[in-house]
Amino acid sequence: MSAPKKKTIQIEAFRHRVVADPKYAEKTWNILEHAIHEIYNHNASGLSFEELYRNAYNMVLHKFGEKLYSGLVATMTFHLKEICSSIEAAQGGLFLEELNRKWADHNKALQMIRDILMYMDRTFIPSAHKTPVHELGLNLWRDVVIHSSKIQTRLLDTLLELIQGERSGEVINRGLMRNITKMLMDLGSSVYQDDFEKQFLESSADFYRLESQEFIESCDCGEYLKKAERRLNEEIERVSHYLDAKSEAKITNVVEKELIESHMQRLVHMENSGLVNMIVGDKYEDLGRMYSLFRRVASGLVLIRDVMTSYIRETGKQLVTDLERLKDPVDFVQRLLDIKDKYDKIIGSAFSNDKTFQNALNSSFEYFINLNSRSPEYISLFVDDKLRKGLKGVSEEDVEIILDKVMMLFRYLQEKDVFEKYYKQHLAKRLLSGKTVSDDAERSLIVKLKTECGYQFTSKLEGMFTDMKTSEDTMQGFYANVGADLGDGPTLSVQVLTTGSWPTQPINTCNLPTEILSICEKFRNYYLGTHTGRRLTWQTNMGTADLKATFGKGQKHELNVSTYQMCVLMLFNNTDRLTYREIEQAAEIPASDLKRCLQSLACVKGKNVLRKEPMSKDIADSDAFFFNDKFTSKFFKVKIGTVVAQRESEPENQETRQRVEEDRKPQIEAAIVRIMKARRVLDHNNIVTEVTKQLQSRFLPNPVVIKKRIESLIEREFLERDKGDRKLYRYLA
Repeated sequence: MSAPKKKTIQIEAFRHRVVADPKYAEKTWNILEHAIHEIYNHNASGLSFEELYRNAYNMVLHKFGEKLYSGLVATMTFHLKEICSSIEAAQGGLFLEELNRKWADHNKALQMIRDILMYMDRTFIPSAHKTPVHELGLNLWRDVVIHSSKIQTRLLDTLLELIQGERSGEVINRGLMRNITKMLMDLGSSVYQDDFEKQFLESSADFYRLESQEFIESCDCGEYLKKAERRLNEEIERVSHYLDAKSEAKITNVVEKELIESHMQRLVHMENSGLVNMIVGDKYEDLGRMYSLFRRVASGLVLIRDVMTSYIRETGKQLVTDLERLKDPVDFVQRLLDIKDKYDKIIGSAFSNDKTFQNALNSSFEYFINLNSRSPEYISLFVDDKLRKGLKGVSEEDVEIILDKVMMLFRYLQEKDVFEKYYKQHLAKRLLSGKTVSDDAERSLIVKLKTECGYQFTSKLEGMFTDMKTSEDTMQGFYANVGADLGDGPTLSVQVLTTGSWPTQPINTCNLPTEILSICEKFRNYYLGTHTGRRLTWQTNMGTADLKATFGKGQKHELNVSTYQMCVLMLFNNTDRLTYREIEQAAEIPASDLKRCLQSLACVKGKNVLRKEPMSKDIADSDAFFFNDKFTSKFFKVKIGTVVAQRESEPENQETRQRVEEDRKPQIEAAIVRIMKARRVLDHNNIVTEVTKQLQSRFLPNPVVIKKRIESLIEREFLERDKGDRKLYRYLA
């Protein structure tokens, strides 16, 4: 079914013509004109607005809308010219007040006139495409009053003069200023912009250009930034009080350009007060102010970041290459941590935790830490120092904080496998000497390393802890089995170490005293009897011993010494004097270890159970040693530590490096095979890139070494060269 058609209803006009009085239009307009005059003369109270409305209505109805409209324009123009003369006559400070008062009057008059002519506004004006009454009133005010030759320039100069006065510290009538600028805005955004804002911005730029020159010549960087910040805040406040809200971005751009952008380079590099000086002096407030101001201009933060990065890299490079500071590895690493804490605080409190600054800091640390090839060793020594004694009495939370800081430095290392090598050695010494301050702390660090580098990195470290626990069970079994046969002889505590888990140690045999040899042999027989297919090798360089010693006047002490020290001291049971050569021949201890051992026995005050002639800190081959009968100590138990080689000597360091390089070869080869197995055919440069990408979490492989490993794989027929292109490799299944 289709919908029924709608009927359209038409209303027809009257067929007969209404004849009006020929003078009707003139008479009616005279009434309305008189009313408009009265309104402008403030005599509107006696008018009948209902009657006036009806008159205007009838004029429009009788097609006299054009006469009414043109009459309105002429009458309003007449009054506005009178108003204009009145404003022009106002002197000095009264000028703006008069303008403001007349503007308020005009607005009131305009409202009344619009009410009277409402019917014309609704019907005649849209059909005749004329300007509505209210808008017409504003346009006439703009053209007759504001754009009059004597007012336009005077108004602009007065406004700019008042703003200039306020900038100089004078108090101005902000309410009046707000009314005047609002008037300009009400007249249209183009009036506000063309008659005021454009010149306001230009004069502000000139003002701040001159002021910035005065500031830069007379202030240091911190003072300058304070003044710039104050000026910026003043302009933002000024906008909020009496300018258009859209002016804020424009005027702040002017201030930023003239006070900040034009002088960025000079401010940052200002001698004795620039960015570097603020960093050195921990001037967080000044740094925060610089950051907040410079972020407002293009490239501002890039400049701060670049200067800060350059300074960090320069000072970091000085630290890691300063031979004097490198003498104490623990102090060296502590300095690194202190520097990192300092910059973290700066970035956190002054630079709003800006990620780009944090990335720049990380990049700088990674750069200079890896300039020193011994950084992995020193970080491990720092950990060793903390886990031996540095964390005694420290709460668990603080321990975690220190370990997290160590992990942060560890992440910067490119040669993580070198750190692993040293860490394993130092952990072994701590575990075997029982000097670790906390098993929980040790395990916590291993968990962190595992999270960072994966299971492979820590599997051997975890194996070391397993061996320590297994050894306790083994010793209980040994004493339960053969304890009755031992009598009053020496007691033995053995840690059995799995070769693969512990750092490889050179097997340095020494001549153990006969009393010790017998119990060692009993343990060997017991262990090999309970475990098949195993081999035991004594690591005498890693053990300790407790000796009972009697000195002059029958004074007795218990000495806690290393195995090497025990071997040396037991020689003095049969004689009071031995030369260095005689000790070396009898004990067969490696020379470097023997000298350290004798140093700790004869040269450390309060621990000198031996005397050395001639007396000096260093051990010479011609020295003679005597049992020190006069040794005294207020403690019954005396711990005689070996003079520790805090860091490796250069030859030892080279040896460790060599071992690391050897360990890297199979890892590089495995990576090459993995890549080629997946890709089948690949050119040389891409193989180097892929291998570096795969291994960079542990170390940065040398391209020369990668090339050698490729050659080795070709020789062993894992790969082959392409016959046509020598740089192209193929995987052989």
